[in-house]
Amino acid sequence: MMADYLALKGIFYSYSTIYAYMDELGIKSITRRKRPNYSKGNAHKVFPDLLNQMFNVESPNQVWATDFTYMILPGGSTVYNCSIIDLYKRNVVATLNGSHIDNKLAIATLKIALERHKPKRGIILHSDQGSQFTSKDFVDFCKKNHIQQSMSRVGCPYDNAPMERFINTLKTEFFNLYTFSSIEILNEKTYEFVYVKYNNLRPHQYNGGLPPNVALRVA
Repeated sequence: MMADYLALKGIFYSYSTIYAYMDELGIKSITRRKRPNYSKGNAHKVFPDLLNQMFNVESPNQVWATDFTYMILPGGSTVYNCSIIDLYKRNVVATLNGSHIDNKLAIATLKIALERHKPKRGIILHSDQGSQFTSKDFVDFCKKNHIQQSMSRVGCPYDNAPMERFINTLKTEFFNLYTFSSIEILNEKTYEFVYVKYNNLRPHQYNGGLPPNVALRVA
């Protein structure tokens, strides 16, 4: 990633050279933490996996992926995040923090994505089998908006690998590096990290080292 950051500035070095400089300066990469499992609860309706780990998409707003994560503030308050990425160039089409990990947060996040990107009928939304996505309210909302639901197998994070990678990035390159004194500040900085840094500035290996929105412009 450091090589990709430098390449965006027109500075080109081999990986081994960059590694040597980082070692000399005492700069280390961020280690990703293992993500805990969530309880799935009772499902209203479970959908088959339409992707089967085929994550390469030919055009924008064809396949989206979504998931939840959590962030705990120093005082003990838990903030939940729901995000949706477009598998075409891995850009985040919507992200939203809330106080509860429920279908209301999932629907509110999906509404943001629909209003901003206006996909055609039949777009696929891939998720795990969490109760937020299998609930009647969420299933009905997707049906009303002509969204095809697709779901990973139980206990198989590889079925939603791009989304898992984004969640890891959000935690390791943002939340775990800073201290947030309030929910309001956390919310502001979350949206800044996702919509500004992640989408427009952070190199992404899938895009050959280009940030998602930059890759979209040159596609």
